[in-house]
Amino acid sequence: MQALLAGIFGLMPDWLVGLGLIALAIVCALLVHKLARAVVRRAISSQHSLALPILQRTAGPVRLAVCLIAVALVLPLAPLDDELRGTLTHLFAVATIALIGWISIRAVDLVAGRYLQRFRGDIVENFLARKHVTQVSVFKRVVDTLIIIVAISTALMTFDSVRQYGVSLFASAGAAGVIVGLAARPLLSNLIAGVQIAVTQPIRIEDAVIIENEWGWVEDIASTYVVIRLWDWRRMVVPLSYFIERPFQNWTRDAASLIGSVILHVDYAADVARIRKYLEEAARESKLWDGAVVNLQVVDTNTRTMELRALVSARNAPQSWDLRCEIREKLIAYLQREMPEALPRDRADISPPLAVYDPPSPPQFARASH
Repeated sequence: MQALLAGIFGLMPDWLVGLGLIALAIVCALLVHKLARAVVRRAISSQHSLALPILQRTAGPVRLAVCLIAVALVLPLAPLDDELRGTLTHLFAVATIALIGWISIRAVDLVAGRYLQRFRGDIVENFLARKHVTQVSVFKRVVDTLIIIVAISTALMTFDSVRQYGVSLFASAGAAGVIVGLAARPLLSNLIAGVQIAVTQPIRIEDAVIIENEWGWVEDIASTYVVIRLWDWRRMVVPLSYFIERPFQNWTRDAASLIGSVILHVDYAADVARIRKYLEEAARESKLWDGAVVNLQVVDTNTRTMELRALVSARNAPQSWDLRCEIREKLIAYLQREMPEALPRDRADISPPLAVYDPPSPPQFARASH
């Protein structure tokens, strides 16, 4: 058998034998990884529930690490010429750099996920949880971006041509540096804005905001932009720098409860006290009212009507909108049913026309005849 294998390998060129050994080592490494992962998964499935997510997230880096170890063991034994060996060694170095970057990103994700597990997000007043989720998500993306940039830069510097180009570029900086700086300004400004948002917290995940006359919730804060989930399920993508440079409304900055207003125009014959009493009864009967604020005031008048403003409070923005619609509907139905004289109307004064004064004509005198 050994003589047969020696004869087969003897008929093959050395470079093909070397590549075959490396490929065989990679296949064996993948099989060993799959078997070991199955054994570990079965061992920890019933004892450590927290270890399963870690095992799943680290499957890719561990698989690559096992393959690199197998290649490192076989590469010195493979019958390869110096040029091909140098190329494979270079690729091995680039893969090792990619593995380190991948492991670093996975480590950041695991630490961030582990840190956020202590906060509950299934309650209404979850300001602390949303604060930490926002900070961790922004910082995680910034760190991931830095890790990717460092890994790519390190991998490129392993190539002689790129290294020489980088040295000459840094040596001659000048106009090229200015052009690169201007081109990267939007990216850098958004990255810096992301750090500012994470620290100062003008917005958080699931904050209710109004931007460009659109109302929605902050769904995601990425490295350079924010995704707003609008009330009709559309998505608005806004640069991070927008929240630092321009004004916007945040309805859940300090508390989720809001005061909603309902405007009605009624006739001067309306009994405001009765309408106010009914408003209080309607608010108490509603499941959306939080029991904090209910009020009715005459806020303006004109030649035809009085303007009434009803104020009612709710626990959050969606409930505030629904409560306003409910109260508006109930007040209109109440006026139609119990107080029709309060509905707006036009008045006209219909009277006979005034008599027009017609002054008498001057007397006529006869002319004397001669």
